[in-house]
Amino acid sequence: MAFLSGNIPGFIWLSQNKVYLFIFAGIMLILGGVLQLKNRSFECPPDGSQAASCQASKSWSKYIYFISLLIYLIGGFFAFIAPILI
Repeated sequence: MAFLSGNIPGFIWLSQNKVYLFIFAGIMLILGGVLQLKNRSFECPPDGSQAASCQASKSWSKYIYFISLLIYLIGGFFAFIAPILI
């Protein structure tokens, strides 16, 4: 921890403002989820190579979103709930 706080500029600021950081990240994740839902109704182009890349990117973006949401929830647990339980 001493290495991180001494060698990464802004690390102390991030830990001091974790509430605002989590609120901002939560808003961005909600916005990303809304855009995921909106994008679900769009059709991919009929061209072969473009259609394949469109379907692949839709699939990957869904997985990346859910992994990001899981990481956010785990981070929120350890930043806010676990200190209360200890």
